[in-house]
Amino acid sequence: MKLKLILKIILICSIVFYFGCTEKKSSVLLPIYGEKKIIAGDTIYHQIASFNLTNQIGQVVNQNTTKNKIYIANFFFASCQSICPMMSNQLQEVQKAFLADDSVLILSHSVNPLHDTVAVLSNYGDTYGAKTNKWHLLTGNKKQIYDLAKTSYLVNAFEDDGSPEGFLHSELFLLIDKKARIRGMYDGTNTSEVKKLIEDVKLLKQETY
Repeated sequence: MKLKLILKIILICSIVFYFGCTEKKSSVLLPIYGEKKIIAGDTIYHQIASFNLTNQIGQVVNQNTTKNKIYIANFFFASCQSICPMMSNQLQEVQKAFLADDSVLILSHSVNPLHDTVAVLSNYGDTYGAKTNKWHLLTGNKKQIYDLAKTSYLVNAFEDDGSPEGFLHSELFLLIDKKARIRGMYDGTNTSEVKKLIEDVKLLKQETY
């Protein structure tokens, strides 16, 4: 009888241990974009590179700002009259959805940083109601911004004398997770896609690592 009791206890403990372990397994609810590598059996995903830029109130914004944060990134310029106003209007809705949530940020990178100074971006932010420390309008070194677009965010952003406004940039909003990985790409001029972005942010917040 004692042996049976001991075996029963061991079985129960094993079941509890098994389910305890399975509950701690990672839960990935959205895809991870970009190339990945297998190193020593571990999967290494594409990540956003380190950066050092300045926002519309003169604060330095870098990877410390976004550490352990989910954020939405995009590219624009203040004098743009084509898709930028539409994109900024859509970002107002994203900001509104997460205004009280300190874990979610917006980073808008100017592709014309020589013109888009702190003062210019401050006025632009006022136009669209960008909240301090929630929606960062970024300026800085042009090469760094263009390199970030191409190699980190995997989108277009460059100066083009042949375009009507002199610059070309992607219309995409990029969803970045707490590990600096791209988790979604959405047309920032499309209301339905932006609504999906908002829902995907909520999904991303439910993920466990």
